[in-house]
Amino acid sequence: MTETVVEHVDVLIIGAGPVGMTLNLALAAGGQKSLLVDRRPRESHQNDPRALALSYGARQLLEQINAWPTRAATPIETIHISQKGGFGRTLIDRSEHALPALGYVVRYRDLAAALATQLSAEALLDAVEILDITPADDHVSVSLRHAGALRKIQTQLLVHAEGTPGDDPAVKVSDYHQHAVIAEITPLPPLQGEGRGGDGSHHPAHQHRAWERFTPDGPLALLPLGNEYSVVFTLPPAKADAVMAMDDTAFTAALQNQFGNRMRFAKPGPRSRFPLFLRMRKKLVQGNEIWIGNTAQTLHPVSGQGFNLGIRDAWQLAEILLKNGVDRSSLSTYAASRRLDRQGCAFFTDQIVRTFSNDFGPLKLARGLGLLALDICPPARHFVAKRMIWGARAWP
Repeated sequence: MTETVVEHVDVLIIGAGPVGMTLNLALAAGGQKSLLVDRRPRESHQNDPRALALSYGARQLLEQINAWPTRAATPIETIHISQKGGFGRTLIDRSEHALPALGYVVRYRDLAAALATQLSAEALLDAVEILDITPADDHVSVSLRHAGALRKIQTQLLVHAEGTPGDDPAVKVSDYHQHAVIAEITPLPPLQGEGRGGDGSHHPAHQHRAWERFTPDGPLALLPLGNEYSVVFTLPPAKADAVMAMDDTAFTAALQNQFGNRMRFAKPGPRSRFPLFLRMRKKLVQGNEIWIGNTAQTLHPVSGQGFNLGIRDAWQLAEILLKNGVDRSSLSTYAASRRLDRQGCAFFTDQIVRTFSNDFGPLKLARGLGLLALDICPPARHFVAKRMIWGARAWP
């Protein structure tokens, strides 16, 4: 029987989603080769309709590896934050920060395609079956099957970037007892002007404004995407069941009731749903293995922090490996450097959900005062906005 030949690579990345591809391209830009392996076929992202909220900071990073999907990205110019049934609101505007946008909304498939076009021909093994992962003192061995052939790869560093972890004792899980119902819907244009500017040019009815509306059931987010809104409708599981079973007319009415009368909606698209958890991996590094992106932490979608955090994970890991080399001391440096960003984002999103997802009178009053304070105090508003845009990179 022929013995399987052992292949050697410096960095092996499991997961060729946007975070894994970002790491591969950032390393390649600095002259460090890595190999991506993915269980899915190469073209699987082409049918993924999910919308991602990317910060302006994420755009700055992705532009450095020529992977920003300019034509597919809808800018967010303002963010309106309010609570249902209570006073207080905050408006964050790009002009306060002299930026072209606070963030962008991009379909997963468009971002993945922009990254994939930059990969070298030999960078990715797709449709792989991973058979075994065996850690050793100074390397990790990965056995896999690709195109019908068995292969064994020995790597100095194994990066896990494959997505949300399943039942893993190394991951602490908190259940929000909420489900996110996802859909797209058309915002109706103003009754006068029909969405046209003074120069006659067309402007989407959403005017590039994102909405974060806090309700007792959970946060409701509307994100501009093309001429539509991408809706993240957070509800308790039983209410999510009911919303999923509604026809389009009833769904639109339920959304309108939760959002209020500031805007009208029509023509909802297909709906999907998923349960919401906070998942935090206790240790990012174990031997010669490291976890980044959703394998390291999965956050509640409120304020759109999770995916941006994953992009920053990949970028900072690449920076440290290029500067210090591929060894265990680099991994320890990485884990320490990511502590503030990941714990800060997790705490921020977790506290928002727990503070705002109720109808408790004293808390409603405190929330309203907090939103009002943000709105009338530019330094406080700028502090929050900068951390949303750049994460810990905005410190001090």
